[in-house]
Amino acid sequence: MKKSIFTCLLVSMLLLSCKNSNETQRTHESPIEEVAATNTTIADYPTSVSQIFNAHGGVQNWNDMNTLSYEILKGEVSENHTVSLKDRRVKINHPDWSIGYDGADVWLLQNEEEAYKGNARFYHNLYFYFYAMPFVLGDDGITYEMMEPTQLLDKEYHGIKVSYNDGVGDSPKDEYILYYDPDTNRMEWLGYTVTYKSNEKSEKWNFINYSEWATVNELLLPKRLTWYTSENNSPKEIRSDVEFLNVQISGDMSEDVMFEMPNGAEIIKR
Repeated sequence: MKKSIFTCLLVSMLLLSCKNSNETQRTHESPIEEVAATNTTIADYPTSVSQIFNAHGGVQNWNDMNTLSYEILKGEVSENHTVSLKDRRVKINHPDWSIGYDGADVWLLQNEEEAYKGNARFYHNLYFYFYAMPFVLGDDGITYEMMEPTQLLDKEYHGIKVSYNDGVGDSPKDEYILYYDPDTNRMEWLGYTVTYKSNEKSEKWNFINYSEWATVNELLLPKRLTWYTSENNSPKEIRSDVEFLNVQISGDMSEDVMFEMPNGAEIIKR
């Protein structure tokens, strides 16, 4: 897995999930199947994972894409995100600052002192990682664990727990559970832990509802993500949501210069 996983308020939201219990999800104690994905081909994925990819347009179609871009509104201000899909280089443009990942370093350029208030390294691929579900869970270095059916709010889902091999990304101890509708194989929820600061496994689960989807270049991609508060490691109430605008995904390659660190930028260490 090549990647680590908003403004300061949203980063705090992810790190400080309200009223979370310290219990693990008891409905997920009985693994049915476990498969390690390393240098995967399409045929290597567990059947349920392949079926989810197919329901969202197919992993081969995703793999044929090279550049993804979208906009996010923060109040009345727009952030423009561009990602080079094969190497996960990133560029985020905001009127007051820019963040980039050039393949080696995360950098931050501020148009005025202290214009950016968050953690640029944590933020640089945060939205991309949530947005690129479920396909981002087809990266190398992943272990899949099939879970028992689980009730979230008023509906039962099947789930796949995802963990990473040691040394993968900035936060290899992060874990995810992809919840999908067993009738349609479409993803509907994501459970996730955050270990970026502590670098220790967490038993506190956060939840995102994939509440709206849109078809872009034959791929079913998120249109809106809705974060929920968590109680006893289960989603409870809507906390916030984010809409993705002007989404484009194509096989065209991005120009290298887009991701290069500009004069005046600083490298952000972990």
